[in-house]
Amino acid sequence: MKKLLGIGLLALVVGCSKPGGYKIEVSLQGAQGKVLLEQRQGGNFVAKDTAEFKNGTAVFKGKVDFPDVYILHLDGTEKRAALFVENAKMKITGKADSLQNIKITGSPVNDEYLAIKTTLDQENNKAMAKYQEYQKALQSGDTANAPRLMEEVKTIFDGLELKIVNFVKNNPSSWVTPVFLSQVQSVMEVGELDTLMSRLDPKLTVVPSVVTLKERLEKMKKVAVGQVAPDFTQNDPSGNPVKLSDVYARNKYTLIDFWAAWCGPCRQENPNVVAVFNYFKTKGFGVFGVSLDQDHDRWVKAIEEDKLAWIQVSDLKYWQNAAAALYAVNSIPANFLVDNTGKIIARNLRGEDLKKKLAELLP
Repeated sequence: MKKLLGIGLLALVVGCSKPGGYKIEVSLQGAQGKVLLEQRQGGNFVAKDTAEFKNGTAVFKGKVDFPDVYILHLDGTEKRAALFVENAKMKITGKADSLQNIKITGSPVNDEYLAIKTTLDQENNKAMAKYQEYQKALQSGDTANAPRLMEEVKTIFDGLELKIVNFVKNNPSSWVTPVFLSQVQSVMEVGELDTLMSRLDPKLTVVPSVVTLKERLEKMKKVAVGQVAPDFTQNDPSGNPVKLSDVYARNKYTLIDFWAAWCGPCRQENPNVVAVFNYFKTKGFGVFGVSLDQDHDRWVKAIEEDKLAWIQVSDLKYWQNAAAALYAVNSIPANFLVDNTGKIIARNLRGEDLKKKLAELLP
């Protein structure tokens, strides 16, 4: 669910770039100093254009190769707001202390973005409110209502995901379709993502996120169901190297489980994995934990607290974990079920789905 929480912050937008370049007039009450147009690159904000406020107004002038998401950032502060920039005459008005309420005009792309964003935000807010009810039910020990509330949360998020996927299917030539593909690709199986990617207009190959998605898709194909799991070696908590193939060769079936001590949904799923492990371990089931932690002590403490009685490894490189990159893992928890030859039988089995699958394989 965690990986879907950000969907409501996005929207469905269409449009194309005009050849003359952009001019963006930014008029914000109380603004002074510099204002930046930034983009996210490699997890960092990178300035693409800079303007100076004079009497509350700053002007950007430039040209973009295609309509894309930029971040308006008041220099020296943490205040930022997302918008789509295209080659058009645009105007941004509002107050410096409330960028979330700015008004943007002059861009058909951004107009469409805002129209759909409103709907998605409303649904996202409903889901978050329901999730708060779920948390309260858990804390109060209301085991009767907690599962029902979580199902309602999932239903709302599933609806949001479906809307975005349908937009991608129906708008393969939209310049912003790559934005939405980037958001939902983590919950797609390789076949579905491959189909959507193959339908994209060739013009979109210039979009960096499309290039990244193509690279990820090739990795996903190598770890799809039916493929042999790529082998790797990482150290256990004591610093001893452990090879994946040495582990799965000893079991009938092994769950390669990507998680981290800092990952809330992972820690919530751990009791289920523990229960399944304890039930099936005498029948030939094992687990191979791969942690995306950075802090060794925190990792070890989580293993002890969650009673994870199976082999654990990590290179302590957080999201740069080499095994996670090899398996195209960009959200956790994530897992791959393999047989004793390393063949991938299933992936991302959680909750009752994991137990049901093992009941079929290990009756």
